[in-house]
Amino acid sequence: MSDHGMMEKEEIFSKVLRAGRRTYFFDVRATKAGDYYLTITESKKFTNDDGSFHYKKHKIYLYKEDFSEFNDILREMTDYIIAEKGDEVISERHQKDFKKEDYSSQTNNDDIAEGGESITDSDSAEKFTDINFEDI
Repeated sequence: MSDHGMMEKEEIFSKVLRAGRRTYFFDVRATKAGDYYLTITESKKFTNDDGSFHYKKHKIYLYKEDFSEFNDILREMTDYIIAEKGDEVISERHQKDFKKEDYSSQTNNDDIAEGGESITDSDSAEKFTDINFEDI
């Protein structure tokens, strides 16, 4: 029992993914009825001006009845991102020599996506990487 008089939920199976300042926790837990569900927690470390730090956490509860559809959409979205942008990280934070391209000089705005990237069929085909997400 904890200080609040509630029983702590037992973690049945857990995995941790450390990703820079973020850590992802995947925990299988049990309902009161004894069925299993998944919690996914993102924990991000923040440093205060005085050098102390704190964590912000966001949690998703995923129940068995949603697994199939969640998995399908997650696979579709990750496949789309990899197909459109490849698996290399493109950001100012991860690449010291990163330079934002200036798209304001382009005249055909129909070929510019929301984030400023150019949209062409050849770009998509060249950047496609076949990745298998069977382990999800």
